[in-house]
Amino acid sequence: MMKWIFLALIIVPTLELAILIWAGGQIGFFWTLALILATGLLGAYLAKRQGLKAIRDIQSSMNQMQPPGDRLIGAAFILVGGTLLLTPGFISDAVGFSLLFTPTQKLYKPLVYRMLQKKMKNTRIIVG
Repeated sequence: MMKWIFLALIIVPTLELAILIWAGGQIGFFWTLALILATGLLGAYLAKRQGLKAIRDIQSSMNQMQPPGDRLIGAAFILVGGTLLLTPGFISDAVGFSLLFTPTQKLYKPLVYRMLQKKMKNTRIIVG
């Protein structure tokens, strides 16, 4: 797992930089900059709106004495998506936007559940 994170920390920023340079050459520096700023602002707005909705949903399920597990994962997606949208780059923007909306979150949830189950299975609880 750590080697994948390490590779992602090298490969993704390199790809982001290459795409930004390419976009700057295709549409110009100022249009590229405007696009980055626009996606950042739109992302911040959407993340705030979706985040507030997620908090209300979590509170509602807790008020109904239901565990908020699925809603907490949705809130985590929104937090990560909003953070990615504030990071300059087109790849991070695409992934960030996909994390903000329920239809695309459904694609990520099985992966997250598998990771959580694997982590919980490999974790030993020592009582003593």
